[in-house]
Amino acid sequence: MAALEHITGEGNSTVPRHIAIILDGNGRWAKKRGLPRTAGHAAGAETFRRIATYCKNIGVNYLTVYAFSTENWSRPEEEVKSIMKLLDRYLREAIATMERDHIRMKILGDVSILSPSLRAEIEETNRISSRYEGFQANICLNYGGRAEILQAAKRYARDLVEGKASADLTEDGFSSYLYSAGIPDPELLIRPGGEKRISNFLLWQCAYSEFYFTDVLWPDFTPEELDRAIAEFSRRDRRFGGVKNG
Repeated sequence: MAALEHITGEGNSTVPRHIAIILDGNGRWAKKRGLPRTAGHAAGAETFRRIATYCKNIGVNYLTVYAFSTENWSRPEEEVKSIMKLLDRYLREAIATMERDHIRMKILGDVSILSPSLRAEIEETNRISSRYEGFQANICLNYGGRAEILQAAKRYARDLVEGKASADLTEDGFSSYLYSAGIPDPELLIRPGGEKRISNFLLWQCAYSEFYFTDVLWPDFTPEELDRAIAEFSRRDRRFGGVKNG
């Protein structure tokens, strides 16, 4: 990957198939500049566009971002409204370009409480995505890792009672009940913003992910910062609980 050569000094960095990112630091970015928090979210949305395009160009297959958690509803009402307006604008713009660029997009989370217009836009992005293969951007919206596992357990229990599922449940079988069904687990989880926790994000899926933390706030996150994360990932010795020979 030539894009990574300025970080590693060579072109053999291992690009993860699936990268997950917690979009942290938008509010602090705005505060540092004397701007309203809403300006930070707008800047963060533009960063997502750039990083998603870069991931597609360097060969990443899946990018999953934590955009709005189940806990974020407790934020000030105006901030929540601003985030929903940004999402509405982003989805409308995405729908206009997905066909042209053959990009897939999936919303992960409980969308049942979103506005009818947002749900309609999500359905349209799903319809367009179903026609293409290749890079896929996943946006976690009204998402919580524990809530995801809980709803998956409820769905499995319901199918079991109705005779639609086997009592011999496997990890792969349970994964099929998650929002991320059919999507490989992320190899690399990145959290900008200086915090060192995963905040209820992809709890099941990140069992063996490599974590990369950086103090860079999300709106300032650049392709070069992503290169550094990938370069660090390529140096990790991933044993998955085993021991390598030698």
